[in-house]
Amino acid sequence: MEDVPPIELTERLREHNIQPTPQRLMVAQCLAQAAGQHPTAEQILGLVRRRWPAVSRATVYNTLNLFAERGLVRRQILREGTAVYDPTPDPHHHLLDLDSGQIVDLPPGTLRVEGLESLEGYEVLEVSVLVRARRSQP
Repeated sequence: MEDVPPIELTERLREHNIQPTPQRLMVAQCLAQAAGQHPTAEQILGLVRRRWPAVSRATVYNTLNLFAERGLVRRQILREGTAVYDPTPDPHHHLLDLDSGQIVDLPPGTLRVEGLESLEGYEVLEVSVLVRARRSQP
């Protein structure tokens, strides 16, 4: 797990116009530790409460929503009915392993999306592909 120094986290928050309060820094630290994963708000709440048991659910949820609004993380519905927070805000695609529930970032260039220019009357702002798959049987 990545252990990001508080000074670096403070700078990241300020770069996204977020006031670095102790609660926000704690949530940011837990997200940094979840790099490569796609935790739910409840999972982040659990990580935060291990270090700071008195933090409220509302504080964590509001902080995650603020981080998503400001582009620090991506909030996505990758599992039906469940929002996950992706610590990698750069555009990328995902694979959902239907057997394990694991969500994997697909490397750039893995998939190509074509034909977007045919969507007349629309300005495409972002493309996010979710591949649902199962491991093939030998």
